[in-house]
Amino acid sequence: MPSSETKRRETCFFWPVRVYYEDTDAGGVVYYANYLKFFERARTERLRALGFEQDELRRREGIIFAVRSIQVEYLRPARFNEALWVTAEVPEIKRASLVFCQEIRRGEVLGEKLCEARVYIVCLTADTMRPTAIPDHLLQRINDDV
Repeated sequence: MPSSETKRRETCFFWPVRVYYEDTDAGGVVYYANYLKFFERARTERLRALGFEQDELRRREGIIFAVRSIQVEYLRPARFNEALWVTAEVPEIKRASLVFCQEIRRGEVLGEKLCEARVYIVCLTADTMRPTAIPDHLLQRINDDV
């Protein structure tokens, strides 16, 4: 029987990130705001892996996704040239919003956890920037992948 960690590796979305010099501060560690960029990349790639490009969603569906709020816990520093893995799991789906639980880990996919976040995403109409329902076909695809 597979362990919970093995099962997680098989079902969770992971995106690789390399720490560049530009990501670090004067102390040689990743600047705190850059973790948010790493999280953003993984969420975008998660949607792409499901077959949805954000520019196409705007053009064809008239919607965009925006961060409503985020809770971040910084646990350990990442440093220049380290290989990181960023997760993008969707434990909560509502009609016009999603919640992503995300982690950044060092080295291996399930290596040392450096940072974790809970990100609240809202679906907006591109023109008015008002909340709107996530299109059914997108909701269905996300639900099928969870």
